Amino acid sequence: MNQFSLKDRTILITGASSGIGRSCSVECSKSGADLILIARNEEELKKTVSMLAPDTKAETIIADITGIENLEDLIAEKVAVSGKISGFIHCAGIEKTLPLKKHTPQLYTDIFAVNVISGFEIAKILSLKKYKNETSSFVFISSVAGMVGEIGKAAYSASKGAVVSGARSLAMELSRSGIRVNSVSPAMVNTPILEKMFENIGEDAAEEILKKHPLGIGEPEDVANACIFLLSDASKWITGSNLVVDGGYSAH
Repeated sequence: MNQFSLKDRTILITGASSGIGRSCSVECSKSGADLILIARNEEELKKTVSMLAPDTKAETIIADITGIENLEDLIAEKVAVSGKISGFIHCAGIEKTLPLKKHTPQLYTDIFAVNVISGFEIAKILSLKKYKNETSSFVFISSVAGMVGEIGKAAYSASKGAVVSGARSLAMELSRSGIRVNSVSPAMVNTPILEKMFENIGEDAAEEILKKHPLGIGEPEDVANACIFLLSDASKWITGSNLVVDGGYSAH
């Protein structure tokens, strides 16, 4: 029996329209999972669906998870079709690099709304008996920025640190409901956000960032594979952990 298989499991993934969320969707489908995918961008989400392994059952929800009143109803509707949830990956996130003097209360609010609060709200919904399998696994995408300091990232780093510590508390509370909760902290990963950032910062600064990753910049699949491990039976004795997937970045 393949301990890493996600066959006959339904996994809900936020931020599924690009980057790590898209990669998690594709790799989970290759591991046999059925999917409920949430994103704001319908066109990009359709693209994700077109990339899934053949015969994958996929339901989609087009929504801004920070501002939707009837999110539970939308999830309930999809669970009725797909079956109860065995796993959840919170990939939706926003990143802003700005000097502290440019940080505003609104910036903190916006970043926390997506990176932290919406993920915990969905976890609250999915922890209810009517939506989850007897055992399930929740994975929150954090960042090495939640563990080490980075210039210009006060709000972002604070939000990702909150993901790690919040996930630990959820792990303690939800273990009695048969739910494991962990976080994954990647460093720089080759996504559209990174490409855009490299365009804006110039060659020397980009070179500096590359130097900080002994194994080079990661691919989204590297993070997706870590998530699959945490969703699968291969990690059935792991909860309340933060799995660092950073090409050596935080070993400095």
